[in-house]
Amino acid sequence: MELTHTRLLVDNYKECFLFYRDVLGFDVTWGDENSNYADFKFNGATLGIFERKQMVEAIGEKYSNAIEKVDRTALIFKVNSVEESYQAFKNKVEFITEPTEQNDWGIKVAHFRDPAGTLIEIYENI
Repeated sequence: MELTHTRLLVDNYKECFLFYRDVLGFDVTWGDENSNYADFKFNGATLGIFERKQMVEAIGEKYSNAIEKVDRTALIFKVNSVEESYQAFKNKVEFITEPTEQNDWGIKVAHFRDPAGTLIEIYENI
């Protein structure tokens, strides 16, 4: 697996976008102030911000029952094959989602948590 970026899940997307772009001066590599998702590059690292409600929708109904308890951060790992990684990890972790194609984003994803409860997404480009 390759850690590609950390994603902040935010309720005030536009305000956060403007903060990272205009206040901290990070370069925008994807998205804009109205896209509800953006990636920023700085010193070789990538920071993503995503409207938290949309992350809840992406993960599904089971996960969205208590939005006030929903994550604020997610670690995003690129893998060669989500299906193969899912099979390799399914006896070691409890997956929140099964491998799912998100065609609008051009990726296949699956989600689980580390022992501390941190949300982890594995993905591959499709």
